[in-house]
Amino acid sequence: MVWLKRIAIVLAVLAAVCVGGGLLLPSSAHVERSNVINVPQDHVFAMVNSFARFNEWSPWAELDPNTRYEFSGPVAGVGAGMSWASEDAAVGTGSQKILESTAPTLVRVQLEFVGQSGAVAFYRMEALETGTRITWGFDTEFGNDLIGRWFGYLMFDSMIGGDYENGLSKLKTVLEQQPPAPSPVESPVTDPAIDATPNPEAEPTTATQANS
Repeated sequence: MVWLKRIAIVLAVLAAVCVGGGLLLPSSAHVERSNVINVPQDHVFAMVNSFARFNEWSPWAELDPNTRYEFSGPVAGVGAGMSWASEDAAVGTGSQKILESTAPTLVRVQLEFVGQSGAVAFYRMEALETGTRITWGFDTEFGNDLIGRWFGYLMFDSMIGGDYENGLSKLKTVLEQQPPAPSPVESPVTDPAIDATPNPEAEPTTATQANS
């Protein structure tokens, strides 16, 4: 039948476009958002250099109040880790661990997501006359995953960017109302392993966020 041939041709063209186009797309994705917080640079650094108060400003914490959290390693700086587990697909299951802590300008975090590829997030702080500009960024690699390349090209910035904007807005509110003490972490410090493996010598503690 003519219409079957036409459908087959259309499908073949679409497949060729998806494969060919995917090969031409970037094999990585980068997202970042910034905000200005009216507190000193070292106070902003202290907040993002630890997961102790992460859920006070996390854009995902309120999505599932029943999310289970575990903390490992030191309270702040390289090796500090946090994992989470949720039945809500928007939150999922994963972990993050601080890889680099360069006071008071940069914190890099290894992200691992169950069933997905890992990524690296970063917080960059720039001192201003009236406060601190913080940039929250995200980088991930897709390699030869053509679906991932299309997804990264079409959706990553709008999806992750919106969450980062929300999180930075919350961080600004929290910091301007109750800033932490400056962090004592020396500069620079880098985790040579560059992975999200929990510290085997640390005793993880479990905290379950109560329903609000």
